[in-house]
Parts: sequence; structure tokens; C-alpha cells
Amino acid sequence: MIRADFYEKQGLLIGFEFSGHSGYAEAGEDVVCAAVSSAVQLTVNILDSLGVTTDVKVGENVINCKVKDNDKDSAVILEQLRLHFEAILEEFPNTINITISEV
Repeated sequence: MIRADFYEKQGLLIGFEFSGHSGYAEAGEDVVCAAVSSAVQLTVNILDSLGVTTDVKVGENVINCKVKDNDKDSAVILEQLRLHFEAILEEFPNTINITISEV
């Protein structure tokens, strides 16, 4: 199962950490992992293109991204990512565990 942890501060999303595999199919054939990976990469790229300062760390099967300056625009982008994952989860149950933690 993919673990999707979102970070929230003062009611706004400020980052995320994703790890794991969905288990929907074998590596290289897993559409859920592909959808999640693509959405995460797009989100990081959009934040970067808007000039949002982020701290991004990529490891073996994990990515962590935190916005340095908490603002509504970046929070909206991160909220859309969360909603995208909710939609994936509806289509492919038991593949993503989504949590939101106050930091």
C-alpha cells in the first residue's frame, strides 16, 4: 500500500511524504503507482515553476516535499494533489493510505 502523509500547518497543507507500493500489480505494470508518481512529480514541478521554495528529498521508494513559505497558492496545489489521490483510491480501493498530520 502507498502511504501518503500530508503535512498541515494552521489549516493549510504545507507538504507531503509518499512511500511504498500500491500492490495493485507487479512493478512496471502498476497503474496506481504510475498515477501517484506522475502526480507527485507534476506537483513538485508546478510548485517550482511558480517560484515556491521547497525542500524536496528523494530516497529509495520515498519522496518528501515541504513548502518553506506557507501560502494559500501552494496549499491549493497540495490540496488538489490530495483530492487526486482520493479519486485514485475510490477507483482502486486499498492501494493508498492517506493521512493528514498537523505540524
